[in-house]
Amino acid sequence: MKPNILYEDGHLLVADKPAGLLSIPDRFGNKDSLLAALERKYGKVFIVHRLDRETSGVICFARNESAHRHLSIQFERHTADKFYLALLDGVLHHDEGEIDKPIGEHPTISGKMAIVHSGKPSLTFYRVLERFKRFTLAEALIKTGRTHQIRVHFQSIGYPLAVDALYGRRAAFFLSEIKGKAYKSGKYTEEERPLMDRTSLHSSRLRLDHPVTNERMEFKAELPKDFAAVLNQLRKWGG
Repeated sequence: MKPNILYEDGHLLVADKPAGLLSIPDRFGNKDSLLAALERKYGKVFIVHRLDRETSGVICFARNESAHRHLSIQFERHTADKFYLALLDGVLHHDEGEIDKPIGEHPTISGKMAIVHSGKPSLTFYRVLERFKRFTLAEALIKTGRTHQIRVHFQSIGYPLAVDALYGRRAAFFLSEIKGKAYKSGKYTEEERPLMDRTSLHSSRLRLDHPVTNERMEFKAELPKDFAAVLNQLRKWGG
């Protein structure tokens, strides 16, 4: 999977990460990652933040130590704005709101996060963009960068991501689920293929200050095909 480069100069790299590609090599020895792809092309690249493997969209890297320090401080002080599009399970009735709940490791399940009193402070702002019969498209702005923050926060208020094998109610999204009796499988198709089989979360926008010029910059990543296909079908059948 080749990343789409949204912006590059001598200090800053911004890419549109495909879903399914690691941001950086993981602890299990999987080295195929966006970082590795960028370093093959640009040489040494510095990690500023990460996206979950199944999350698509905007992510930035630094190209030197000075830029890395500058960008890291922005993320630590929450002056960088990270916007996500999240398709939620259920109809969220509040037009906007905030979720301010501490997140930490799940007490019994390895690799899972949870709302815990001893967790790190975590803040998510959200606003509804579109409602369907059983789902909601929301924009989330996270002011902290905890592991699985959006997934855990929305689950905690009763609206997990529409597709989320770890925190939600389904691991894949099928057209038959919203089309109901009107759904007819193809003549030669034995098993229905999912429209989407990864978390319904997309990093859509990133705002930050350039590490040298201090210019406020905004980068955007268009919805990938699978996410757009789900929304198109929801507008057609689940509106």
